Amino acid sequence: MKNSKISPADLKITDIRFADIDGAPKRCTLVKLYTNQEGLVGYGEVRDASSRTYAAMLKSRILGENPLNVEKVFRRIRQFGGDSRQAGGVCAIELACWDIAGKFWGVPVWQLLGGRFRDRVRVYCDTDSEGGGRDMGEALKARVAQGYTFLKMDLGIELLMDVPGALSAPTGYLEYMRAMKHVISTPHGSIDPRAMRGEAYDLFNTEHHFTGIHITEKGLDWLEGYLRECRETVGYEIPLAIDHLGHIPLEDCIRLGRRLEKYNLAWMEDALPWQQTEMWKQLHAATVTPLGTGEDIYLLDNFKPLLDSGALAVVHPDLLTAGGIGETKRVGDYAEKRGVQMNIHMAESPIAALAAVHVAAATRNFMALEIHSVDVPWWKDLVVPAFDIQDGFVKVPDTPGLGIEALNEDLIREKLHPDFPEAWASTEAWDKEWANDRRWS
Repeated sequence: MKNSKISPADLKITDIRFADIDGAPKRCTLVKLYTNQEGLVGYGEVRDASSRTYAAMLKSRILGENPLNVEKVFRRIRQFGGDSRQAGGVCAIELACWDIAGKFWGVPVWQLLGGRFRDRVRVYCDTDSEGGGRDMGEALKARVAQGYTFLKMDLGIELLMDVPGALSAPTGYLEYMRAMKHVISTPHGSIDPRAMRGEAYDLFNTEHHFTGIHITEKGLDWLEGYLRECRETVGYEIPLAIDHLGHIPLEDCIRLGRRLEKYNLAWMEDALPWQQTEMWKQLHAATVTPLGTGEDIYLLDNFKPLLDSGALAVVHPDLLTAGGIGETKRVGDYAEKRGVQMNIHMAESPIAALAAVHVAAATRNFMALEIHSVDVPWWKDLVVPAFDIQDGFVKVPDTPGLGIEALNEDLIREKLHPDFPEAWASTEAWDKEWANDRRWS
């Protein structure tokens, strides 16, 4: 509720602080943005597996700014964002400003976005399984039994690592990939780049069409058989998307896309680097398997070439990369004009998840929100009230801001990342960071 001691014109940002948690499902940096109104704090979050430095370096640029002027603050700092995790700081601050604005005016964020099209948001969760396609099918059936009405799973070259003759690559590449899969992976499934050196790191950060990795006919047979067994087990009626094909070139994506057409996929995700619009157009022209991408794209201007190309059936932004709440809403609205469905990628804490819920509620062409942590038992309790999924849906909050009354500070302290063992420590060292930020003379 608005505090009458502070007028809207006098509200100011006074501080920003962080808490890094581990295992939700990856490392996540939670953010508190403080104001000169007592008790008025906004919650935000840096993109999963990113760095708090992306947000900390912006502190001196936002101190004294009015957080109610969300668009002004965003435009002040958006030049410091970039693809994928590089946008993390800009987006974290933008989310926190929306949260403050909603709390100050006493309305939920979806109301500030123009109202809502739905009062509950459909969610889906990635599903992991050991074994073959029927094992994955049983795991998917278990999701359906939990109430989920939309499914996604991985289907790509990681499944072929131990299948002789399924992949072709320059000698040594597959050994590096097996090492990344079996040795470097953390218990939560994210690769720590500090553990990668030399050629292994270069391979992991090489665009798909330069890796020299190909799926053989045997590999295509294996993947098709895996998906067929999944569908025979879980059925064809429920939507099913696939992700993590691997860094394979356009030609292999075409071959795989054609093989999978008969299995009624909701979309095939991130088959190619998002920047390669012409390749996406070629892939779309070669297969009727629906295509989706977007989690690594920053700002609407960078989404437009793909959305204008006609190659996508689905756009899949992550709020903590796309530019935050306002920019993701703009992406969704632009996608609607181009006849493209919007789903939202989300592999972070309930702070980012709730921000996504508000955007989803306010965007007409939205279908489903990803939740990466349904198997992490404590994840939902990081916020108060807890993030509650009922029968595959989340109720859209009617309370001010993002709908978070408080953070669960005891749980946050319990789950702190070992590299940052103190929550909400002083960030005074960033108070006077300065540069001539102008982009033109």
